Amino acid sequence: MTDVFVAAALALLLTMTAGLARVVFGPTPADRMMGVQLLGTTGIAVLLLLGLGFAVPALADVALIFALLAAVSVTALTRRRVGQDRS
Repeated sequence: MTDVFVAAALALLLTMTAGLARVVFGPTPADRMMGVQLLGTTGIAVLLLLGLGFAVPALADVALIFALLAAVSVTALTRRRVGQDRS
């Protein structure tokens, strides 16, 4: 069963390259922000899968912290973007 979790984590890491390409080459700031969201969400999923695969419960705690940071960062990016539009 460990191999299944690790294989799924590796597959998700490959999809993160698509998100990274969107962040680097995204035509609009909204595309870049969605790419960052994809990287954050996929990173959390990878941490959870690796925690299950290697029986390390501390990785679930790290994933929860990253989820909280992702929510705060999206709020900050959105507020910053809206503030720039009003100027």
